[in-house]
Amino acid sequence: MNAKFLLATLAIAASATGVARADDADASQYVIKFEGQRTRAEVMAEAAQVSRTRSIEPAGSRVAAPLKSSLQVQQVRAEAVEALRLGKIPSGELSF
Repeated sequence: MNAKFLLATLAIAASATGVARADDADASQYVIKFEGQRTRAEVMAEAAQVSRTRSIEPAGSRVAAPLKSSLQVQQVRAEAVEALRLGKIPSGELSF
């Protein structure tokens, strides 16, 4: 029973794939046809203008200038150590 069912399923599947591939791959019916109003020279001039004004630098790649501060590195480190000692900065499993 299982072998007959398997062979019948394969035969149906094989015939269905043959039907699906019987059509021509002609996509000309989906082509959009239009006529433009601009000349080739106008389009080329516009493309050249865009390439001249476009930046080659990726967006967001600039690094911000360092901020000016009157604090010394040692002072900031000392304040961080003091805040950690007083429990103002959570650490380990007690953090947020």
